[in-house]
Amino acid sequence: MSEAVESESGSGDFVQSLARGLEVIRAFDAEHPALTLSDVARRAGLTRAAARRFLRTLETLGYVRADGRDFSLTPRVLELGFSYLSALSLPAIAQPHLERLSREVDESVSSAVLDGADIVYVARVPTRRIMSVGITIGTRFPAYATSMGRVLLAALPEARAREIITASHPEPLTSRTRTDVEAILDELEAVRTQGWSLVDGELEEGLRSLAAPLHARGGTVVAAVNISATARGDATAWRKRCLPDLIAVASDIDADLRLV
Repeated sequence: MSEAVESESGSGDFVQSLARGLEVIRAFDAEHPALTLSDVARRAGLTRAAARRFLRTLETLGYVRADGRDFSLTPRVLELGFSYLSALSLPAIAQPHLERLSREVDESVSSAVLDGADIVYVARVPTRRIMSVGITIGTRFPAYATSMGRVLLAALPEARAREIITASHPEPLTSRTRTDVEAILDELEAVRTQGWSLVDGELEEGLRSLAAPLHARGGTVVAAVNISATARGDATAWRKRCLPDLIAVASDIDADLRLV
């Protein structure tokens, strides 16, 4: 379980069986779409007997299917997040703008929100596969190592940003990843001043990303939009080429969000 879950588990309002069931669902991801009973038990931190009970319950409810020794999630799992996504106007508002931006710069374009210490993708227009891990709606990455994450962290009070980054225990995802908390905070200060973030090879080798914030009616930063591409040529020249289009689209999305 996560540290937050462990700290809450002593509460009388905490339903441990629900938490464990959700851990079973989260054991599956893009890199592990099918798992054996032993795999699920190990990834969810459960005994085999407990993992079997949760899997069979989820299978009965239609969220999991069994194929021999392997288990996998069914599309019905999407129902768990649909209510949130359907109530969130941002993806619908941003999508046409993202499509236009992608055509203008001929690169992949995405939008994400901050969820704890991670960014979560809520809209995306891919042009090509640029990462070893496929990115889809709901994909999560650590905020400290991403351009959208730094834009979103920079919008927070510095004390809160420091708390989130420290709790993330930054790891070197590549040889270029910033892992020192103070260095990341210094970068966030630069992002606050300039209004954008460029991350070059820190999340994955050979991946370059440029992000800007999106604002709600009151001016609060509610999400971020980015352009991501295979790192080729000079990063500064690429940023100068893409930034005007990125800022223009972010401004257009802001204008639409103010009407909501």
